[in-house]
Amino acid sequence: MTESSSFARETSLPELFKSALTSASKASTLASNDDDAQESIRRSLANLKVLSDRLNHLSLYSRNETLEDLSTRNLAFMFVPYVACEMQNLVRTKDIDERKENIMKAQSHLRQFLATLDDYEIVPNDEKSLFRRESSSAPDPASRRELKIKQYRKEKEIRDKLNAARARRDPVHGSEPPASDFDLISALVPSTTTGNDGDDDDEDEDRDRELALLLLRLIWAQALSQLESMKQEFELIASAPPEQPKGDEQRDNTWRLDAPLPRGGPDGMGPLLDASGKPLRPFTILPSNSLSERARFQSEVFRPDHRLPTMTMDEYLEEEMRRGNIISGGGPQSEAQLTSKELLAVASEQDGTREGDEKSEEKRREEERWSVFTEKNPKGAGNTMNRG
Repeated sequence: MTESSSFARETSLPELFKSALTSASKASTLASNDDDAQESIRRSLANLKVLSDRLNHLSLYSRNETLEDLSTRNLAFMFVPYVACEMQNLVRTKDIDERKENIMKAQSHLRQFLATLDDYEIVPNDEKSLFRRESSSAPDPASRRELKIKQYRKEKEIRDKLNAARARRDPVHGSEPPASDFDLISALVPSTTTGNDGDDDDEDEDRDRELALLLLRLIWAQALSQLESMKQEFELIASAPPEQPKGDEQRDNTWRLDAPLPRGGPDGMGPLLDASGKPLRPFTILPSNSLSERARFQSEVFRPDHRLPTMTMDEYLEEEMRRGNIISGGGPQSEAQLTSKELLAVASEQDGTREGDEKSEEKRREEERWSVFTEKNPKGAGNTMNRG
């Protein structure tokens, strides 16, 4: 047994979970291919594996229980399969087969998380019916966009309630946006020490329970979307052609059942000149003496007077992309996203909130600017070529 494994098995459940979440939060801020990120992912997965085994041994969750039977302290451990899925999805792979294996492991963790929430009926039925509808099953683009708008509104409503609950729980730091969802989950993990103030503890427990249930509902909606994305990625990888062998394993393409017939010439591709000395195919005459070699060196020193390229085509395209001169986007992914006007319309409908009032005022100013523009520029005013 390694030292880290021994530490994980001797540590309490809350401390073990917080250690895994700290590593996960660190990995989420780094590039997934970074060595430090991979080390944090490996450490987090190891702690989550031990934590999951210990939770299963304790039978912390049962289908025979209801949400009222479950204590607030145990709600935070429902996120263990979700965090394991996030970390498994970031593991660096070498080939397609390893990526397939990673996707299947991540899907298994995510399905376990969804099943646990369904067993305790944490998510309301209207949210279940809304988020379980896949956008790919919609019959036309308009229906897909309408479904995306409804899901976005519901998810934003849950997130607004979550932020309000965080502000009530911690008036000082609750309004600050968290670095990641892992930090939100870590804040819900119970402490190993408990207080003795009865009334204050009951009030804090009610706030923690409200916050945990809202975060579970939000992560549940995101998990369904992520499960659909992983399903599409797995289908895409499964239909990809097999990789060609590299190095010594590469197949000799010159091998045939019938050996190629020699055609003559210096390279076996046929003669260069015919009987009369006329070239039959292009060829290059290389220098064969010291005088020709000197002339070749001289031609390489004295270049043309015009400017020669200073970068490759890939470098040029990368620079143009950085400057924003290349249009990107489009396709099904861009079609499923909301436009700026739709986002502004959705945000302006949040009545009674400061953000909703600001977006409503912004929408009003935009409509006013457009009205002034259409008055100054009536339809057909610029058409001077087709006047009678």
